[in-house]
Amino acid sequence: MLKDLRHGQRLELEGIAYRLSVNPRARRYGVRIDAGRREAVVVAPHTRHLGAALAFARSRSAWIGRHLGEAQAASIAFAPGAVIPFEGRPVTLTSEPGRRAARLAGPDVIVAGGEGEAFSRRIEAFLRTKARVRLGDCTARHAARLGQPVPKVSLGDAGGRWGSCSPQRASIRYSWRLIMAPPEVLDYVAAHEVAHLVHPHHQPPFWAEVERLYGPWEEARAWLRREGARLHAVGRSQT
Repeated sequence: MLKDLRHGQRLELEGIAYRLSVNPRARRYGVRIDAGRREAVVVAPHTRHLGAALAFARSRSAWIGRHLGEAQAASIAFAPGAVIPFEGRPVTLTSEPGRRAARLAGPDVIVAGGEGEAFSRRIEAFLRTKARVRLGDCTARHAARLGQPVPKVSLGDAGGRWGSCSPQRASIRYSWRLIMAPPEVLDYVAAHEVAHLVHPHHQPPFWAEVERLYGPWEEARAWLRREGARLHAVGRSQT
């Protein structure tokens, strides 16, 4: 019997990596795939429920194993010749000798200099820069509609999480990987997180605010649930 389970703890059981997470806003046990870290995230509303939540996740080990395998197979490294999504469309990564920073060379090509890790870092830096600009603009627009000061925007790479809002700090943190999603999906996440500035929950008033800011949001949310693992697999080698 597993004891003393805690938030953030990582376990490997029967060949599957699990990470335990406590989310007081969760209404029930849950499990999601973190494709980037290649692990299953087990969610419980309270620490005392982590054991039951882990048991629930282990009962779905076949499903978890299948999706982790798919995520690994879909991994795409930032390397010359790779095709990655950018703003919802496929673009090809190309090496340009002598170039340092990456740039967009036409609608479907990103060029950068360097080899190996240097090339990969420059591609990611390019994507992060574009994400910061696009997410900053969307956040400012939605905050203005909400009558709120523009929050501080930062970027991260939390696997399986697209954004988090801290109303007390007036700050929002987004996944830079949103720049790979279609613009309307990125805009939905910005509206979602801005709405949390005044509604720190997922009750009906929150979703009504999201709809007021963004419009019908169900399709964008469904896209993320369907395609999110693919975005988290981009920029990672299969080793």
